[in-house]
Amino acid sequence: MSSHTDNVLGIDIGGSGIKGAPVDVVTGKLASERVRIPTPKKATPKNCAAVVAELVEHFAEEIGDNPVGVAIPGPVVHNVVKYMANLDSSWVGINADDLFTKKLGRKVELVNDADAAGLAEVRWGAAKGVPGLVVVTPLGTGIGSALLWNGELIPNTELGHIEIDGADAELKASSGAKSREKLSFKRWARRLTRYYQEIEKLLRPDLIVIGGGVSKEHQNFIPLIEVETPITVAKLFNRAGIIGSAANAMDAAAERA
Repeated sequence: MSSHTDNVLGIDIGGSGIKGAPVDVVTGKLASERVRIPTPKKATPKNCAAVVAELVEHFAEEIGDNPVGVAIPGPVVHNVVKYMANLDSSWVGINADDLFTKKLGRKVELVNDADAAGLAEVRWGAAKGVPGLVVVTPLGTGIGSALLWNGELIPNTELGHIEIDGADAELKASSGAKSREKLSFKRWARRLTRYYQEIEKLLRPDLIVIGGGVSKEHQNFIPLIEVETPITVAKLFNRAGIIGSAANAMDAAAERA
């Protein structure tokens, strides 16, 4: 890692937008205003890498020769994308780290977007300093999940796909389901209660953190969720993917050093 800067570029690739900003990896704060570029209509790895290259060029002076972290909406197992929900299906089976590294001419580390959010929240957010087992669940079109044990990430969990009442949980309890079915916060909270009761039964976590865009309205539904586990709202909101992907790149660079 470059010695003249603590800034690592974090990038969050979503179905509609690709957002990036330099992150001070000591404080976990954005070092500049984030930039958003629309996700290419055909969101192949090659086309998304071209957008990532634009963001790298935009922030080049601020990040030096540091690596780049990229969060994507799919599991990344030993650098290989196993499946993809909101981007082009051509992501599946590729070594995305290698593709992006070759395109950018610098080391790029990819990570699942929910795992990125979990890393950010445990380092600098709502889960900081919490011992034991923490489950971070970004609520969006689906339900993402990150599992953290004493501050360490257990990657690539898919707890949004556990079954509740005979259906995939994210089909019933995501904020996408709330919007699609025009559910009130009260009705939605009953479904979230069922979901988090299943999480409790399976894992007995010490803390549940709820993130995603809808978490801005947390006061309307979190108090209505009836579980024994303490539940809190994510502190980093829609910055978590950017911050966590930068943290993941920083960790990987430290391991290589």
